[in-house]
Amino acid sequence: MRILVTGGAGFIGSHYVRALLAGSYGAGANTRITVLDKLTYAGNRDNLPAAHDRLEFVRGDICDGPLLRDLLPGHDAVVHFAAESHVDRSVDGGGAFVRTNALGTQTVLEAALHSGVERVLHVSTDEVYGSIENGSWTEEWPLLPNSPYAASKASSDLIARSYWRTHGLDVSVTRCSNNYGPYQHPEKLIPRFVTNLLEGLPVPVYGDGRNRREWLHVDDHCRALHLVLTRGGAGEIYNIGSGDERDNLSLTRRILELSGADDSMIRHVEDRKGHDLRYSLDDTKIREQLGYAPRVPFDEGIAETVAWYRDRPQWWKPVKHRAAEAAEAAEAAEAAEAAGAA
Repeated sequence: MRILVTGGAGFIGSHYVRALLAGSYGAGANTRITVLDKLTYAGNRDNLPAAHDRLEFVRGDICDGPLLRDLLPGHDAVVHFAAESHVDRSVDGGGAFVRTNALGTQTVLEAALHSGVERVLHVSTDEVYGSIENGSWTEEWPLLPNSPYAASKASSDLIARSYWRTHGLDVSVTRCSNNYGPYQHPEKLIPRFVTNLLEGLPVPVYGDGRNRREWLHVDDHCRALHLVLTRGGAGEIYNIGSGDERDNLSLTRRILELSGADDSMIRHVEDRKGHDLRYSLDDTKIREQLGYAPRVPFDEGIAETVAWYRDRPQWWKPVKHRAAEAAEAAEAAEAAEAAGAA
């Protein structure tokens, strides 16, 4: 089997690639992988093996239709991870999210259709459903996204459905809860808090910290994805959850405990605009139809994740500070432009 993985140098995509190369999830030694990644700030070539006889790396943009049409022939499947994914960045400016997540997905699907690719898996998020006060979302729940990021992903989900319904493309969509684990970019909550504490810095908690999320280890997520890729139905949507839900303040205190810190390191900051209060997935469908069940208990997974960052400053320090320097440069450029206009 030959698989094209878009965004395969990112957090979740690279875990999936490494697992396939290692023979996990029932993937055989004949599985060959092409990774297509633009290597934005969130993509890191070091997340992947430097060399492997079953891995080909191509640096490129999923919005580049000619590149995709040249690259895709001969592949049996596409697993589409590539996306702009950080909600805070989408609040500051949504253009890149619409371009990559909506237009980029359409470009991938169009190229797959014209290249004769037999199977496409589109990886999405529970954030497309909005916020839920009680109960849990099923796959039939209406899409009510509240951030530009979530709206762009909801758009991509609908585009994927249209290519199944209109063209008969064998595409499935997955919607997962919050992921955590090794190699996650330090802008995200868990690695940001862990790396801040490792540097002796406080952790910024939005509002009162009562926002609730369901947390899923990246390995459980990727195992579910491969189940959907190999056994999921065309045009079907599958929620992927963990059943482990906790509020941000409780999560923060667990990270503090594992890092040898206390509540004095917490800084409550102004809440994010449009901050969803609670996410919760009903993943009965994938459990009953495909036999999925998460295997990594949260307490075990979070302890291993904190230890991973503690042991690998050589990985996260360059990533974290490069992103901070880029943000500072962008702010300086905007200030200079504003001053010039004045």
